[in-house]
Amino acid sequence: QVQLVESGGGSVQAGGSLRLSCAASGYPYSRYYMGWFRQAPGKEREGVASITGSGETTYYADSVKGRFTISRDNAKNTLYLQMNSLKPEDTGLYYCATSSRVGTRPNSVVLWEGMVFGYWGQGTQVTVSS
Repeated sequence: QVQLVESGGGSVQAGGSLRLSCAASGYPYSRYYMGWFRQAPGKEREGVASITGSGETTYYADSVKGRFTISRDNAKNTLYLQMNSLKPEDTGLYYCATSSRVGTRPNSVVLWEGMVFGYWGQGTQVTVSS
C-alpha cells in the first residue's frame, strides 16, 4: 500500500524558514520522481517543486525559485522541502506526491513539468504571517 506522510508544517513570520518532510512507503521509492504541491484557500492546487528518482534533476515553480530547495534521501525513503525567505503568499496546505505508476489505483492525477502524479499525502499546513 502506497503511503506518503508529510510533517514539518507550522506557523512562521515572513522571512522565516521551515523544512517539510515526507516519509514514503509501500513502493520502490528511489525509482520514482517525487513532488511538492500546495493549495491555498479558494485556489487550485499548484506545483511547487519536483525531483527525479536519482535526485539529480529538480524543477521549481517560478514563484519559489531561489527560496525553496527540494531534496531526497533514498536510504531513508524521505523527501524534503527546505523553505527559506517565506512570504505570506506561500501560505497553504502542502502535499507531497509521487508518480501515478507506483501503484494500481492512482487518484487526482496531475501533470506537472512533464511528470504525472497520482499518489498524495494528507498534507501539512504552512501559515506565513506578515
